[in-house]
Amino acid sequence: MKKRAMLRTIALCGLTAGLLFCPSGRLTARAEEIVATVYGTVLSDTSASILYLSTEDGVMEIKLDDDTDTSACKVLIADKRVSVSLSHGSDGYLHAEKITGSTEAEEITIDSSTAVAVSGTLSKKSRGNILYFKTPQGDMEIEWDDSTDMSGCSRLVPEKNYTITCARGSDAYQHALRIADASGTAAVSTASTSSLTPAPADPSGVSTATAAIIGTSASGTKDGLLFLETEDGTMQIVINENTDTRNGLVLTPGNRLTVSFCRGSDAYLHAVTVTGVKSGESAPVIDTSAAASATVTGTVAGKSTEDLLYLNTSSGSMELKLDALQSVNGLKALYSGRKVTVVCARGSDAYLHAISITAA
Repeated sequence: MKKRAMLRTIALCGLTAGLLFCPSGRLTARAEEIVATVYGTVLSDTSASILYLSTEDGVMEIKLDDDTDTSACKVLIADKRVSVSLSHGSDGYLHAEKITGSTEAEEITIDSSTAVAVSGTLSKKSRGNILYFKTPQGDMEIEWDDSTDMSGCSRLVPEKNYTITCARGSDAYQHALRIADASGTAAVSTASTSSLTPAPADPSGVSTATAAIIGTSASGTKDGLLFLETEDGTMQIVINENTDTRNGLVLTPGNRLTVSFCRGSDAYLHAVTVTGVKSGESAPVIDTSAAASATVTGTVAGKSTEDLLYLNTSSGSMELKLDALQSVNGLKALYSGRKVTVVCARGSDAYLHAISITAA
C-alpha cells in the first residue's frame, strides 16, 4: 500500500511539473484521446456549445467545440438518435470528438420547380426529421433527410439562423433541399418585388415564390383572398388568376394547407401555389354514361375537404368525391358558401364523383 501511494505521489508531481513548464499556448480544454463512445437521443436543450444527450444511464452534458467532427451528423435536434465519441477535458467536461447518426428516408417525390429559399431561426420545437423554422412571415414545418445538402452548414442546432432551400413533396410537406448557415449565400434566387403585380386584381407577374408557410384555412376566405390561420396569427394572402390551386382547391375552414407566396409591390402577400392534404387513394372506375351522370347546382358546405365536396342544393345535401375531377372553370378555389355547378357521375364504389366544377 505504501509503495502504491508513493507511485501516485510521484505521478502527481510529474503531472504538476509538466503543467508548470508547458508553454501556455499549447494548453487545451480537452484531450483528443477517445475515452468512450455513447449512444442516445438529442434533447431540446441542446445549443451551439452544449449537447444534451439522453442515454440509458441518464442525461449527459457534452461540450461541442469548433472542431468537433459533425460531418456524419450535422443535425442536432430533439429526438435525433446519435452516437458520440468522447474525450476528457481539463475543464471538467466531456467533449464530443465525433458525432454520427442515421435517418431512413421515405420514398417521396419532390417537385423542384417549387423550390424557394427562406431565411429564419431554427426552433426548439424541431423533432426528429421535422424542422420548425421561424421566419418573418411565420413558422414553417420543413422535413429533412439524408439527401438534404448540408455542405453549407457547420451544424444544425436550435436558435441559430439558417437559410433553407425547400420544395413541395408528394406528401404535401415542404422538404429541405439545402441548408446553409445564415451568413452564406441563398441557394435559390428570389423574385424582386418590383417585378410583381401592382394590385391584387391584376395577377400578371406573380409567379416566383420567395417563402412558404403551413397553416389552416380560416373563415372569411372568399374570392381572391385566403385567410390562413398560423401559429403566429391569421395571414391574408391574395389568390390571383395564375395562382396554382390544382392541389389545394378546397379552402373551407380547418383544412390544412401549404402556401408558397411572394410579396407584391402593393404590400399584399400573393399565393403562388396552394397545396392541401389528400388521401392519395386512386379513383375507381367512373361510369360517364348519360344514365349515370347528372348536373347539379348548389353552394359549398363548410365541412368540404380535398377529398370530399359537400354541396348544399335545393333538394338537400350531396356528398361528391373529388378524386376524378377533370376540370375547374371560372374559379380558383372552393370556399364556404361558394355557388357552383357540378357535373358528377357514379363510380364503381357507389359514390358520386365530381367530373367538372364551374362557377355558377
